[in-house]
Amino acid sequence: MGTLGGGIWRRGRTAATAGAVGFIFLLSFLGFTAALAPEAQAQSYRFNTVQVEGNQRVEPATIISYAGIGRGDAVSAAGLNDAYQRIVNSGLFETVEIVPQGGTLVIRVQEYPTISRINIEGNRRIKDEELLKVVTSTARRVYNPTQAEQDAAAIAELYQQRGRLAASVTPKIIRRSENRVDLVFEVAEGRVTETQRVSFVGNRTYSDGRLRRVLSSKQAGFLRAIVQSDTFIADRLELDKQLLRDFYTSRGFVDFKILSVNSEFARDRNGFFVTFNVQEGQPYKFGQITASTEVPGLDAQEYLAVAKVRPGQTYSPVALERDIQRMETLALQRGLNFIRVDPRVTRDDRNLLLNIDYTLVRGPRIFVERIDIEGNQTTLDRVIRRQFKTVEGDPFNPREIRASAERIRALGYFSNAEVESRQGSAEDQVIIDVNVDEQPTGSLTFGAAYSGDSGIGGTIGFSEKNFLGRGQTLNLDIATATDTASSQIEFIEPAFLGRDLQFSFSAFYSQSNYANSFYDTRIVGFRTGFEFPVSENGRLGVRYGFSKDTIKNVSTDSSPILQNEAGALFTSQAGYPYSFDTRRTGLNPNAGILLRFSQDFAGLGGDTQYIKTTALASAQTKVLNEEVTLRATVEGGSVNSFGNTTTRLTDRFFLSTNKLRGFAVNGVGPRDTRAVNEDALGGNMYAVARLEAEFPLGIPEEYGISGGVFFDAGTVWGLDKKIGAGGFAIDDSAHLRSSIGVSVFWNTPIGPLRFNFAKALVKEDYDETQVFNLTISTQF
Repeated sequence: MGTLGGGIWRRGRTAATAGAVGFIFLLSFLGFTAALAPEAQAQSYRFNTVQVEGNQRVEPATIISYAGIGRGDAVSAAGLNDAYQRIVNSGLFETVEIVPQGGTLVIRVQEYPTISRINIEGNRRIKDEELLKVVTSTARRVYNPTQAEQDAAAIAELYQQRGRLAASVTPKIIRRSENRVDLVFEVAEGRVTETQRVSFVGNRTYSDGRLRRVLSSKQAGFLRAIVQSDTFIADRLELDKQLLRDFYTSRGFVDFKILSVNSEFARDRNGFFVTFNVQEGQPYKFGQITASTEVPGLDAQEYLAVAKVRPGQTYSPVALERDIQRMETLALQRGLNFIRVDPRVTRDDRNLLLNIDYTLVRGPRIFVERIDIEGNQTTLDRVIRRQFKTVEGDPFNPREIRASAERIRALGYFSNAEVESRQGSAEDQVIIDVNVDEQPTGSLTFGAAYSGDSGIGGTIGFSEKNFLGRGQTLNLDIATATDTASSQIEFIEPAFLGRDLQFSFSAFYSQSNYANSFYDTRIVGFRTGFEFPVSENGRLGVRYGFSKDTIKNVSTDSSPILQNEAGALFTSQAGYPYSFDTRRTGLNPNAGILLRFSQDFAGLGGDTQYIKTTALASAQTKVLNEEVTLRATVEGGSVNSFGNTTTRLTDRFFLSTNKLRGFAVNGVGPRDTRAVNEDALGGNMYAVARLEAEFPLGIPEEYGISGGVFFDAGTVWGLDKKIGAGGFAIDDSAHLRSSIGVSVFWNTPIGPLRFNFAKALVKEDYDETQVFNLTISTQF
């Protein structure tokens, strides 16, 4: 803003009065120029000399170039005003004054001071280091009040993201000598604004409690000082809306709508009441599933054969998308590019069915010109590129690009990942732009733990899942407890040699000294192996391990079997694990199964020779409008020695309290009842079945407490040597044990807690029972 009066243009600003003075001057300036417009326009100047005064850092030639007035040029009053505005808009000067003095034009300036240092005061909840990351003003640079205001707004926005909506930030300067200032941001943090209540209107199928478990926003509970998800953040509501849509559409509610989301602030409670007004519609199922083709020479039925959805199943867009991906993958395997599957849906509103016709069409001939990646400061480009099945020069498939974007987000390395396509250098070329924002991927944890098996202990852990930006995982864990101690270091390369081949290596150490066992064990060794996919849900691995297994401090009152097994032996074993998991990729979002099978062969060197086989089958489903979760698990194993060796204590199976609740660790299985100590000997075979249900207790879900009931049955049996103390035979028969109990689950911010109260129903006289078991995993 300039002043035109008496032939002088000047500008001055102070932090407190610049806005007010500028506004008053603007009114005066408009009135003055309206009265004298003809005279002002008629007045002109011609300068032989331009003189600059007051500058210290900025060269006079630079200031004259901003003015844009040439020596000897005729300049009108309006031209001088334009020159003044150009100098002001350079942002370098606190005050500007233009004074015509005959044939000389005097330009007087006062430069903005230099920032000596930047401080933040009044902040307690967010550290200086984090706040300074959003500040663009820099020490030893020229102070710019506009930039300082923008920095203050950025700091306030960071506080708002943490739920402190009332936070305010004021930039101030403290003047020092030599035209320097200290820039200080004074912060008034205010209180955290919580989400007091989340409610729903229009929901009929699912309860408010079930829908609240879907949202990322949580209600404030009595742990509000620790829980962060109950802080009200307006931007989080958009994520909540998307989560609700995904929840309903994956369950067949194709007409689901969110009519409105209202957030009302209650000043008396310093919190928001959030209400989602929804319209559920009706759930649809898949009707007729057919396939057709618009491409000559293609057999539509061949492509329909790879589809997994069947009539009568609940409609899910995810299941539909996977079928399309299977068909397009089949086309690529046949060497057919640009074949697309267009799912044509016909509604049968009377029967609430969606008939699907997978139509094979020829897509446009568009190729991927290149893939541009931005935003990754640490993560190597190749880590992101290997999430694409498409490379430069391949046919462009929008569906595959969307799937690649999901795989990038699933890595967990980035807080945000955007994948978009744009026109390339030609009409048949596209460029894929990948823009990512990295987030911390490492953690250092110190913890405390307690369990009925091993007692009270502590843990130290380090984990980095993007080691050196290569997408590798490095874990280090050290744990000690009353009866056990263990440590392990593990390294995982998820894409060995650039392929979907996972390589892993780990070294481990463990020792045990259980109170109910009169011997100690120590195992030290390493494992390495590879794992790769063999089907859509199946993975197969190969592995090798080598260990030194030591049994020591065996009491003379223990069974002769244990006394003979005392000492150290080396075990060299190779094997393979197989797993089949549909818990995340199955057609039913509420159900899934997990199958595991493994075998290890010891005897490739070392002192032991055996074949160890284990198997597990687990299933889970939700019933009663997803309020109750049912789980069933069956598992078992066997170890068979061969050659001239027999199995040892460290080779055999024991049933921990996690496998058979209601019994103590080493509490069941073959025992030498003639020995004084009656130590558990373990067994060559075991089998266990566990059934449980988890359900709400009517307690507000923000407390994270639910209940459960369970029934366990199992046994461990079989020994190679069956003669114990006094030459009497040991009973190693498969005596069935069973228990029943109740559980209390508590998901706390400091870790998941599970309280089990069990009663043994069927047991042997020498079995050791355990009524109560608590498992705590605390990190702080």
